[in-house]
Amino acid sequence: MTPAFTRLVLVFAALAAIAGDDVTAQRPSVAVQGRANAHPSLAAIGRFAVLTWSAETTAGGADIFAAVSRDGGRTFGAPVRVNRVAGEANVSGEQPPRAALVPAASGDPVVTVVWTARDTAGTRLMSARSTNGGRSFLTPSPVPGSESPGNRGWHSIASTRDGDIAAIWLDHRDVPSRGGSTAHSGHQHHATPAAQADGVARAQLSQLFFGRVANGNARGIANGVCYCCKTAIATGRGGAIYAAWRHVYPGNVRDIAFAMSSDGGRTFTPPVRVSDDRWAIDGCPENGPAIATDAAGRIHLVWPTLVPGRTPSSEPTLGLFHATSRDGRTFSPRQRIPAEGVPRHPQIAIDSQGNPVVAWDEETREGRRVALARGTMQGGGTVRFLRERIGGGERGVYPAIAAAGDGIVLAWTSGQAGQTVIATERLTP
Repeated sequence: MTPAFTRLVLVFAALAAIAGDDVTAQRPSVAVQGRANAHPSLAAIGRFAVLTWSAETTAGGADIFAAVSRDGGRTFGAPVRVNRVAGEANVSGEQPPRAALVPAASGDPVVTVVWTARDTAGTRLMSARSTNGGRSFLTPSPVPGSESPGNRGWHSIASTRDGDIAAIWLDHRDVPSRGGSTAHSGHQHHATPAAQADGVARAQLSQLFFGRVANGNARGIANGVCYCCKTAIATGRGGAIYAAWRHVYPGNVRDIAFAMSSDGGRTFTPPVRVSDDRWAIDGCPENGPAIATDAAGRIHLVWPTLVPGRTPSSEPTLGLFHATSRDGRTFSPRQRIPAEGVPRHPQIAIDSQGNPVVAWDEETREGRRVALARGTMQGGGTVRFLRERIGGGERGVYPAIAAAGDGIVLAWTSGQAGQTVIATERLTP
């Protein structure tokens, strides 16, 4: 099915040319003039959507900005700065700033943005709220439980039914006292035997923490997490909270794990292995999962993992997979999503018809591009996915996605290094 694309029209005139291209004609964008704009994320309730991202100065510091749409992502307002301490943001493709929305009794929803900031003792999570529809933000404050010495980040947030914001993040508070660091990365496909045991031991220093932005009851809910892959959180029926992350299993295998809480986050079930992928690697894949829940109560998870090459003589590559669960205890067999090249960094949303829509970036001979697959629910809980190319074929990385009104809004980092903007596009059925 070919969607009708309604492109967004907010383009800053000062960014009308990037590497000789006409941005107005090819890449409708949101950006802060004179900065490198990157790491977008999206949240929406009905036709109200908020886009948040980082904007880096030529000096190297980064600040957090937000822009609001009231027409389902067709247009966005001007950028509004969220943080107060200039250049404090510590962001990356797998740890962008995150936004969540809480409905208000009247008017626009309350907007909460959470980001990772540098601190003298490491990094901590900061949050700021807007009670006037994103026109301005109140003074930021640390997320309770994230102020301990050490590094943390790769967070995910979601609004709860009681009007609070739930958060999970990866935490290294134990590293300063024990020495060493597990915050390393690597894209090699296989772990050496000598590194396997050591990798599992290092991972025990990494914890998955859960907390709420409005109170200080943060605590660890799992050890042995892969430290630089994004986490994923969602809320479900009856106040359920769902968490997913990449876990380090014996043998230095880094597969996706899932846990859930039915009491508002006071307790979580033991982690469940979503799929026995057996991706053994001595390093962080920098490719975490994404999660969404539909109106029928199904949990949808997407993630990349290592798969054999297309021919016996070709190198292993990455595949993109989807699975569902109705109870959070067992998941359907993984189902491969059609992609080209090497797919990475998936995100997922549920459209107005209740079907999953997945976005990711993929590396092909043409370079890195953004792609999307629309899912249609089939009998037995399976999903049929159809792939689409997004953004006219220009370079794109680290997409974000949200269901807004009767459509889907996408955002991604586009352009040349040092001059990037946040490209946006709205898709309707």
